[in-house]
Amino acid sequence: METSISDHPLWSGASEEEIDCAVEGLEKYVMTKLYARTFASSQEDTKVDQEISEKINLLQKFVRPEHLDIPEALHNETSWLLAEKELQKMNAFKSPREKLLCVLNCCRVINNLLLNVSMSAHHVLAGADDFLPVLIYVTIKANPPQLHSNLKFIQLFRRQSKLVSEVAYHFTNVMSAKLFIVDLDGNSLSIDEAEFQENMLAARLTKGDTRKDPCPTLQSARPTYQGHFSRKLSEEINALDEGDYPFMEAKPGDLTVTDVEILLNLYKDVVKKYSSLCRTVRSLSPSKEPSVMPLSEEAKLDLPVQPEQQQHQQAPDIIDPGPE
Repeated sequence: METSISDHPLWSGASEEEIDCAVEGLEKYVMTKLYARTFASSQEDTKVDQEISEKINLLQKFVRPEHLDIPEALHNETSWLLAEKELQKMNAFKSPREKLLCVLNCCRVINNLLLNVSMSAHHVLAGADDFLPVLIYVTIKANPPQLHSNLKFIQLFRRQSKLVSEVAYHFTNVMSAKLFIVDLDGNSLSIDEAEFQENMLAARLTKGDTRKDPCPTLQSARPTYQGHFSRKLSEEINALDEGDYPFMEAKPGDLTVTDVEILLNLYKDVVKKYSSLCRTVRSLSPSKEPSVMPLSEEAKLDLPVQPEQQQHQQAPDIIDPGPE
């Protein structure tokens, strides 16, 4: 269509900017009309969105900037909040360009933060190596709705000639942040793997506090979960995570008679694993506080110190995507 517009007699006297605006308007019109058929159009995309959102919900409860080795000079809640809001806006728009502008605005807020810190009295050199960790932390704090589907929509339907230079750099960083979160474990953070698993379990249990717990011992033992678990409990948790449950996304009409035996075996497997976890927790003493290894003098020096006040920063250059 871009070629057709350029070659059409009605556009013979148009400038490149006018033709570009016409093609942008065409992209927005077509993709807005096709939005219901092209955005999160497969069950797989919906499943990935839900898995990422649930994982981020758990990570939000314990991941802190120091776990991503973010320098204290970059700890600026005001800038982070502004970047989070820009990322959260992405799901409100229906054209690839407008969604991409939200990504760019988020990245530009972070860039301005790095620039302000580099120019401040601290003389801290903040560069590209600091950008991605801050972006990952902002993404976790924001937990933007349907993150996977929004990024895939941009990747598939935004004009490739517009995904270049600075735009491509920032979009690639957001894609990298998403993949980092998907694969995130204790080895990805500055945290012990066992402590990471404990925090994830505690976050899962906290998430289910409003529901009736079929295992009362789990409820009474929850206050001790922030400490160090036994190796046996860690093994049981890993066994739960390794389960394969192929009917999670199935609907009643999808099932056949031959599926009954499979479902029964899966049900028994779940009950056995949950019962095993309950027995393991009962073996812990809820009344006894778990021991914590004392910090060495070197480790104490690595503990973060809260800044007395946030650095004044320059207002970021944010682009308004315009009306829907």
